[in-house]
Amino acid sequence: MDEPSLPQMLAAETIGTAFLVFIGVGAVPATVILNGDAPFTMADLGMISLAFATVVVATVYALGHISGNHINPAVTIGLAVTGKFPWSRVPAYLGAQVLGAIAGAAAIIGVLGMAASDAGLGVATYSAETPAIQAFFAEFVGTFILVFTVFGVIHRKAAAGFAGVAIGLVVFAAIIPVAPTTGASINPARTFGPMFVQQIAGGQVSWGQLPVYLGAELLAGVLAALTYVAISRTHADSAPAGPAVPAPQTTSAA
Repeated sequence: MDEPSLPQMLAAETIGTAFLVFIGVGAVPATVILNGDAPFTMADLGMISLAFATVVVATVYALGHISGNHINPAVTIGLAVTGKFPWSRVPAYLGAQVLGAIAGAAAIIGVLGMAASDAGLGVATYSAETPAIQAFFAEFVGTFILVFTVFGVIHRKAAAGFAGVAIGLVVFAAIIPVAPTTGASINPARTFGPMFVQQIAGGQVSWGQLPVYLGAELLAGVLAALTYVAISRTHADSAPAGPAVPAPQTTSAA
């Protein structure tokens, strides 16, 4: 069979999530370091968003045929809830994604030095002036849009070959309005990994905010998945499967 083994899939999820965090999250302290005392601008936010988008596009095409390139627990759980991914693999996938996020965050310090930690390591956080409900809503909306789009581009009727571009573009777009409120994590693994490494590096971490991020992101992943399935399902989707050729590996990323 031309099917990757589970260890290969988990390795792909670990590597893909590590790439996402190193390049996307790493763009944040890199920008702060290069800016020095200069104010953070919309142009800076645009470049950080572009870093996230390009690494998502790259990993979809490089790793999608191995593991599906979920690289986001919200995507994995959304797929499982809708029956598009086996629940038996969910714990292993989530573990691989968290491990990858930690490795990616550690690599940021390895490349940029402790200046990256001093610059906040790209940890997603919201200010004390921001109500928790607002932060929750921001992460929920951003993650919902992302996961909803993922389900759209992997649908059996979607145009073939454009999943990576579409997902990368929606990541770029979602970060712009959400980042000013919460840093636009929209990914539980991306949320936890930098926080964990920043704690080890001796930086300040607001662990009390973690449930807000995780709750919003995971809930959004489930509801976005269920919503898309509800509005796209046809009689063909409900018909009993015949003796057909097995479906290709789901390709998605976030």
